[in-house]
Amino acid sequence: VQLVESGGGLVQAGGSLRLSCAASGSFFSINAMGWYRQAPGNQRELVAAITGGGSTDYAGSVKGRFTISRDNAKNTVYLQMDSLKPEDTAVYYCNADVQLYIGVLPGKSKVYWGQGTQVTVSS
Repeated sequence: VQLVESGGGLVQAGGSLRLSCAASGSFFSINAMGWYRQAPGNQRELVAAITGGGSTDYAGSVKGRFTISRDNAKNTVYLQMDSLKPEDTAVYYCNADVQLYIGVLPGKSKVYWGQGTQVTVSS
């Protein structure tokens, strides 16, 4: 299973970016998906998460500015980031709780991570 992110870049404060993360490989289903970020010198923190049923959760610092969504047919999760601030600058990682196969039957779940994409917000 591989997660590939795209959409990072450099933007001015107040601008917008949209991140995408597509899962590929052989698996039964994808449960929750999420976006995390890590700024230099800081721990990785949860930004937003979405369940298989579409329920969402956000960090307080991004609530009202960021929107997480997913396209189950494409095994893809998105993060729409609006009203960006310099403090949003970080490497953004997606993750996915993936249910694998045992033979042809659903098996155990395992969490996978993307490689990270840089988001830089200038003031």
